[in-house]
Amino acid sequence: MVDHMRLANRTAVVTGAAGGIGRAIAISLARRRCHLTLADIDEAGLARTAALVKPYRVRVTCHQLDVAGADAVAAFPAVVQAAHPNVDLLVNNAGVALGGTFEQVSDADFEWLFGINFRGMVRMTRAFLPLLKASDDARIVNLSSVFGLVAPPGQTAYVASKFAVRGFSESLRHELRGTQVGVTVVHPGGIATGIAQNARIAASIPADEAARQRTAFGKILRLPPAVAGETIVRGVERRKARVLVGGDAYLIAAIERLAPVSNWSLLARLMRGS
Repeated sequence: MVDHMRLANRTAVVTGAAGGIGRAIAISLARRRCHLTLADIDEAGLARTAALVKPYRVRVTCHQLDVAGADAVAAFPAVVQAAHPNVDLLVNNAGVALGGTFEQVSDADFEWLFGINFRGMVRMTRAFLPLLKASDDARIVNLSSVFGLVAPPGQTAYVASKFAVRGFSESLRHELRGTQVGVTVVHPGGIATGIAQNARIAASIPADEAARQRTAFGKILRLPPAVAGETIVRGVERRKARVLVGGDAYLIAAIERLAPVSNWSLLARLMRGS
């Protein structure tokens, strides 16, 4: 029998909490009486998330934070400790998308994405690991993607960042074995968030093609964020090392195992057929 992690009266730090999966995770945690530190660059979105968790009567603080800012992240644990006596769960959810092939995407855009999706996660982990180690039962939850399992064309920067999140998380899990800090890496499939509409598109791509890409990508984002949030939090409770979110994620993971090199050709044929 799995020794479940009890989340009641714990404290979680959740980045990217102003909407989408981050907001859904926050609500699922609050439902379990877990106190919350919510962080995002979108203050208005954070306020809406705080209002949604208010009925659960947990302690909630909201903080405008850009995880790409090294100094702000380094100072953040002290800010959190001023309101919360302990930190037991770190959910590195903040992330952005960038459309375009490697040749289309500029160095500046590539670095912008990596600064948030990967280095932001690394900074947050480094900043909060001492507090997590002070807990008697703690966990780091890093959001990768199904594009951290397979690598479609036209997503070079995003794929690279999500494979990096996966590799970092798996290595860190081994390094922390024997401590009270566990690591979960999450691979969501197509979740119905605003990531497609908010994605940055390479400047060299014409506006009509950029709109077509957003629409096409948006069509595969179907799973409600609330379902994703509940799936992730259940995985945390069960101390799962890897959480797949959505039927498409399970299918992609299976095909990747069966065809580690040619998986994208198989998936592309399946998508054309459907």
